[in-house]
Amino acid sequence: MADINIPQNIFLIIIAVIAVVTIIIIVMQWRRVREAQSNVEFLQKQAELKKIELVDKDLGAKRMMENVLPLPQEQQEKLGQIRGETSKLMHKTGFLHGEINERVTRLEALNEYEKLQKLLIEIEKREKDVEKKSKRKGGL
Repeated sequence: MADINIPQNIFLIIIAVIAVVTIIIIVMQWRRVREAQSNVEFLQKQAELKKIELVDKDLGAKRMMENVLPLPQEQQEKLGQIRGETSKLMHKTGFLHGEINERVTRLEALNEYEKLQKLLIEIEKREKDVEKKSKRKGGL
């Protein structure tokens, strides 16, 4: 077999190149990990600030609800009437919507029925034509 002798200097250079490449790869990976960690920390701080903001808004809304001034009796009655009328209108709207849907369904069915009637008439005409042709052929 061929005996390959690598001079000592070339061997050390190859080992040095491999070591440098390895160190470069390690440094790049370490930098990526550090960036990812800083991104995670940043996102955690943002989430915490958002939570604080939401709690602050909730407390503000709660304070507003506690500070609601009671309406005079007359305005409360008017508000009750408005709510009652709104409820009636919503029910009436729902009923009318149901009626409209039912009528649309009927119209669609009627339209389909008319199409089928026309198709039946055409089929009957064709049957008569076919019978006439078959009688002629049979008679000849």
